[in-house]
Amino acid sequence: MLVYKFGGTSVGSAERMKHVQQLVSQDGERKIVVLSAVSGTTNALVEIIQHFANGNDQTLHLVRALKEKYGLLVTELYATDEGVRNGNSVVERHFDELEKLLSQPYYSKMEKVILAQGELISTQLFTALLKERGINAQLLPALDFMYIDENGEPDLRQIEERISRLLNGFADVDIIVTQGYICRNNTGGIDNLRRGGSDYTATLIGAATKAEEVQIWTDIDGVHNNDPRIVENTRPIAQLSFEEAGELAYFGAKVLHPNCIFPAQQRNVPVRLKNTMNPEADGTLITGEKNPQAVKAIAVKDGITAIKIKSTRMVLAYGFLRKVFEVFEKYKTPVDMITTSEIAVSLSIDNPDHLEEIIRDISPYGYIEVDREQSIVCIVGDFVAERKGVGKDIFRALDQIPIRMISYGGSKNNISILIDTQFKKEALITLNKELFNL
Repeated sequence: MLVYKFGGTSVGSAERMKHVQQLVSQDGERKIVVLSAVSGTTNALVEIIQHFANGNDQTLHLVRALKEKYGLLVTELYATDEGVRNGNSVVERHFDELEKLLSQPYYSKMEKVILAQGELISTQLFTALLKERGINAQLLPALDFMYIDENGEPDLRQIEERISRLLNGFADVDIIVTQGYICRNNTGGIDNLRRGGSDYTATLIGAATKAEEVQIWTDIDGVHNNDPRIVENTRPIAQLSFEEAGELAYFGAKVLHPNCIFPAQQRNVPVRLKNTMNPEADGTLITGEKNPQAVKAIAVKDGITAIKIKSTRMVLAYGFLRKVFEVFEKYKTPVDMITTSEIAVSLSIDNPDHLEEIIRDISPYGYIEVDREQSIVCIVGDFVAERKGVGKDIFRALDQIPIRMISYGGSKNNISILIDTQFKKEALITLNKELFNL
């Protein structure tokens, strides 16, 4: 069993949806295909919810405008009159339901139900397309097996039990289509996976079914060794370990959300990142295998705030750090980097929503300095213990750039450096030359 996931851009038009149909059916392998909503749909539904919540008269006009777009998609998608009728039936049913929802008084739980319509429609239209092409395909609703617990985290044990039982009824089906992103919460209500979205759905299904491989199809040839939006001459990485992929995802690589790595890593299911527009490219394979001494990639995370707490009392005195971190826990603000000295501790955060309250609460412990508009540059590989000289190479490349913080040794897979964001482009380019000779 293979698991394929396609995002909204990949199914964003009739032409692209047909292309995805060819990709999933060309090799004869049995698959579970995870789809996002058609590109633009989720944003349109968010706008509809906002108007609805505010009692705006334009709400139904926006709904009907979106329905009209789907009508055009159906006309272009199917080759037969029966296909068009089936597609229109799907659109009519869901938009009738949407209008009924919007005719009721607004309450917040309706938002998740409205947002789910995008994935529900795209998967039904795609399943109908597969059937029109004579492919043995069936729809398996994600709401029948994808559950989150009271903390909003996926319940992998329950997912595994439910999907295994349901798949017994799909033994003769070649292509099983399901929705990404949407799920049920612990009360049975419609909800979503939030962080990681449809990618998360795919890796959870891969883990639950112990799939041969999970393939995440995007619009880029896998993970690149540097940010191609900033640096020229980047190249795709052929292979990453789960740990390296997780570090890159957390520190700025946009191809995959860090949450998505964990389920696959738990069950040791390989994840391959592929390009929908260039399917012949190998992409990036993520597995449990490691390649010591190799610097794999550079990533950057923007929007960082650095906080320095300087105290005349010994910072490392018993209980000091606990008191500081209790403040961040109180405001549910994760810390990215931390360094300490005898009289000071510096740390960084990427969520400044409670910055004023945090500064107020930690100010009794010492003098506070705050630097905004910072970036974490992360050099990733399996090299900390084995490779000599990697630090020298990095700091030679950055000898003209002011460095605010350094984190080295906390993980075997990365060296993180905090710099002012104005120096980000220069840092990425010089590191690319020094570490990859590019």
